[in-house]
Amino acid sequence: MMRRWLRRNAGWLLMVAVVGLLAAWIATGEPPPPEPSVVERSDTVRVALETSRAEPIERLVTVQGEIEPDQIVTVRAKTGGEVIETPVDEGDVVEAGTLIARLGLDDREARLSEARAELQRAQSNYAAASRLAQGGFQAQLQVERARAELEAARASVAAIELDIRHTRITAPIAGVLNKQIARTGDYVATGEPVAEIVENDPLRAVVSIPQHRVGDVREGQSARVTFLDGEQREGRVSYLSVTADPATRTFTARVRLDNPERSLPAGTSVTVEIPVERVQAHGISPALISQDEDGRLGVKVAVEGDEGLRARFVPVEPVRADASRIWVTGLPEEVRLIALGQGFVRDGDRIEVGEGGS
Repeated sequence: MMRRWLRRNAGWLLMVAVVGLLAAWIATGEPPPPEPSVVERSDTVRVALETSRAEPIERLVTVQGEIEPDQIVTVRAKTGGEVIETPVDEGDVVEAGTLIARLGLDDREARLSEARAELQRAQSNYAAASRLAQGGFQAQLQVERARAELEAARASVAAIELDIRHTRITAPIAGVLNKQIARTGDYVATGEPVAEIVENDPLRAVVSIPQHRVGDVREGQSARVTFLDGEQREGRVSYLSVTADPATRTFTARVRLDNPERSLPAGTSVTVEIPVERVQAHGISPALISQDEDGRLGVKVAVEGDEGLRARFVPVEPVRADASRIWVTGLPEEVRLIALGQGFVRDGDRIEVGEGGS
């Protein structure tokens, strides 16, 4: 019967025992003894160390951007007519003044002949009026009228001659004929597009500089531009805006790239690296970076003390990174990093080097 009673009241008895232990702890000021399953922290932690030496590294401003040509010109017709010739193929390099399209003359030559005949008549009338006026046989008013007709005839000839010249459409700049918009047989009116010429020597990489890095960038600085296929070209910062974009709070910068063979295309995405200074930094694995209680980034290093090796947390500042390493400043020229076991030590803990450590 006693066993049955104990089974029925086991939960109540356990609660009474726990309350009793807590009452004893409060009365004595001593905590209850630890449970057998709790493992106390060892005084010394075994770690592996590696020696790191600082090396000169460029501090970079790295941004993404795109390549633009130096100039894009849409060539437009200055007179109307049918396109009867396009002697240049798309993709060809042209010089300024190269014929890229020719319009039919239609009746322009006939109108020019008529205008020239009218000019000769006006010249004769003016000469006759001038002689008569000098002899007193004609009023000066007639001379002025003849002079006005002469000037009108000259202007008419000049206008038709200019219109004929405009039937020859030439490249206004050197570059590549990127598009032949109007082709043989097309009719174009005055002002309509005929062709597009792109000058891609030089090119310019257009990027946005974050506001916290704009103070590091100056016109004239060298820059590296990396294309999607991995090709790199050297350039220089040719422009930096003095006001930020109100939407993004970034500053527009342009990097000029020479492209004498015009082999580099425009319109592609690129990565631009602008070296701003050279510093001594350590290249370490990103896995060694941790944070302290204040949120500072840092690494744990081994330092010699009176009682042997101790772990120390040293704040660092990242400078640059690649796929496998991150370079940081804030460490001595040579330092012993805790390479293995850094997650088990705190600042000030005693450590010892395990097998394979240095």
